[in-house]
Amino acid sequence: MKGLEKLRAAVSKFLGGSGPYERAVQEFIKELQKTLIKADVNVRVVLDLTKKIKERALKSEPPPGMLRREWFIKIVYDSLVELFGGEERPSVTPPKQPWKIMLVGIQGSGKTTTAGKLAYFYKRLGYRPCLMTTDTYRPAAYDQLRQLAEKIGVPFFGDPNSKDAVDIARRGLEYFRGKGCNILIVDTAGRHGYGEEEALLKEMEDLADVIRPDEVIMVIDAYMGQKAYDLAKKFHERTPIGSIIITKLDGTAKGGGAISAVAATGARIKFVGEGEKLDELEPFDARKFVSRLLGLGDLETLLEKFKALEESKELEKRMARAITTGQLTLRDVYAQIVSLKKMGPLRKVLQMIPGLSWLTLDDEQLRVSEERMDKWLHIMDSMTYEELDRPSIINRSRMRRIALGSGTSVEDVKELLKYYENMKRMMKQLKRRRGILRKFGIGSEGLA
Repeated sequence: MKGLEKLRAAVSKFLGGSGPYERAVQEFIKELQKTLIKADVNVRVVLDLTKKIKERALKSEPPPGMLRREWFIKIVYDSLVELFGGEERPSVTPPKQPWKIMLVGIQGSGKTTTAGKLAYFYKRLGYRPCLMTTDTYRPAAYDQLRQLAEKIGVPFFGDPNSKDAVDIARRGLEYFRGKGCNILIVDTAGRHGYGEEEALLKEMEDLADVIRPDEVIMVIDAYMGQKAYDLAKKFHERTPIGSIIITKLDGTAKGGGAISAVAATGARIKFVGEGEKLDELEPFDARKFVSRLLGLGDLETLLEKFKALEESKELEKRMARAITTGQLTLRDVYAQIVSLKKMGPLRKVLQMIPGLSWLTLDDEQLRVSEERMDKWLHIMDSMTYEELDRPSIINRSRMRRIALGSGTSVEDVKELLKYYENMKRMMKQLKRRRGILRKFGIGSEGLA
């Protein structure tokens, strides 16, 4: 089983597990660390990232209606998305014109193809891009970019007979004056092998002095591994990286070098490219990339659930639905208890609603102490999804397992289930009082 498949299995195991929450977090963190390191993410980056995730997981509380295990997976996801600059897509619109872009990276990273893709991307947006190559080390670089420029239909400059990259850049800037270009994309050389890095970095520094780029973009091969962190850091120290483009992001690429490069430079990933075609370049989407990198595509429903919680009063909808249908799950009870801890005893809450004095449940059935509520939340955190949705399947054997996992007793589990049955009866009573529900607008549209 591949690393990402193991992580997918770890996510499923974590969400459906029934053991103590803290232990489950520790086990998941270990699996996450192993997966990221196998995906070629720099070890220092992995340790810093997972330390922050663990601290947030053990110190923060989930919003009403969310189980702690769901909340933890969201924390993992959010932490990675934050590393990539957040959910908002980076702006691809130049803040001014003309705009000069200088591409940097080692040989084989796909800079020349990326230069052509960028020109094609901006031309389709209505800009007038120009292409320049200063690569004097790779013989085919000049011809490759010239052909791409001709295919796209944009001005091009280079000199295959010169070995002076800085002089080519100086003459290229002069050549493009009056050509009407408002975006200049400069392809630079890459040296094959890490022993030639210093000469490459010095050349990039000299080119930047002449070109004075508005944006330096580092092009990184998605297959680049552990060395991406140190390489990106060195480039950033000499020619500060403004953004990053990930190339060759096909189905087999690990992509860990992208995380390392972002951590080393603080720059945002701006574009990602997959194939060789000119139109195979798209603005970076952190959510999509993280889901793909970690195999978390199956969590889309969970992420939408959190989004709904943030944008609406999910708890009110949940309880209104339970009232109108007369059906209740332990997930609803979990959400209600979290809310009650903030609002006070259920009796006081119900007393705020006129016309509900007819309820037959006594104070003992409704009164839930803070200590008991905390205990019940731990119990439900130790249940599987199936048990939360279908409490009727919880037999004596399951009770023992749940009690052991939550650090409580079988009697505590029984007490929670008794409370759940009382709540179910109350929901049915509420449903029968259709006239009162309609009068106060509580889910009346769903009644038969």
